Amino acid sequence: MKVIRQFWASALIALAFSTLSIPGFDQGSSGFAQDKPRSDSAKGDAKKAAAAKKKTGDDAKFLRIDREGDEPRALQVAIARYEVQEGPHKGATIDLIGAVHVGTKQYYSELNNRFRTYDAVLYELVADPEVNNPSMRDESGLNPISGLQTGMKTALELAFQLDEVDYNPKNFVHADMSPAEFGEDMKKRNDGFLAMFARMMGAGTVQQAGKKGQQQQADMLAAMLTKDPIKLRRVMASQFEDMEGQMAGLADKSGKSTLLTERNRKAFEVLDRELKAGKKNVSVFYGAAHLNDMHERLIRDFQAKPVKTEWIDAWPLR
Repeated sequence: MKVIRQFWASALIALAFSTLSIPGFDQGSSGFAQDKPRSDSAKGDAKKAAAAKKKTGDDAKFLRIDREGDEPRALQVAIARYEVQEGPHKGATIDLIGAVHVGTKQYYSELNNRFRTYDAVLYELVADPEVNNPSMRDESGLNPISGLQTGMKTALELAFQLDEVDYNPKNFVHADMSPAEFGEDMKKRNDGFLAMFARMMGAGTVQQAGKKGQQQQADMLAAMLTKDPIKLRRVMASQFEDMEGQMAGLADKSGKSTLLTERNRKAFEVLDRELKAGKKNVSVFYGAAHLNDMHERLIRDFQAKPVKTEWIDAWPLR
């Protein structure tokens, strides 16, 4: 039972760092839909997605632990720059700016300074278009992910992204689904949060079966018992380094998920629109878990080439 609870905790934590503000679990039957057998066409889509991923090359990395010797120093997030090589957007630069949704005030201050330099900053928030600023968000109702993020802010002695990032500048552009679009996409694929949790638990079971996974779970339990924020940060940071493996469990049998790939698709529709409007220096500010798929989309769909990666500290680990 303890192991099962730990898997659920890991799944919730991974979800908390993959999104800002998701609809509650009261979105109708789609919120609780169970997986149904997929058609042959869905299996074909998964093969196409795998082939496209192979074509773009090895996975990029957007989250890491910076170490001095064997000592962890900081959890770092990438700012990766891409240049469009050909096509209608040739010459444009696009920065993927990774976010962790709780971090130091200095981390968010650094991001606020950088955001001023872009023609457009595309940001994530599952919200209606008219509520185009997270500071106007409605926190009423059941939102377990938001609650978990707030709890993690307290436990880790860090700040919350929505409290620190300035979303008011005119260059900020909403680039995410509305709650209605989110719910409709889940309904279309007969998916739901419980089904996603189950898939993530399955992926987590495989990961945690090894010695490294078992040690991580033991370290997490010990850190939670001590209530030491630095120990908690170190354990959680070590799990985030394996984020790609954890988030892979979100995908259904077609290789897609509402929470990641389909929100990314919507974000890149907005990106294409902004580039067509003449923006030449654009950033996409999304949770770090989204960026590997975005990396592939930039290479495959925008003929972009990665040219530079910077790393900035999000959490001190000592």
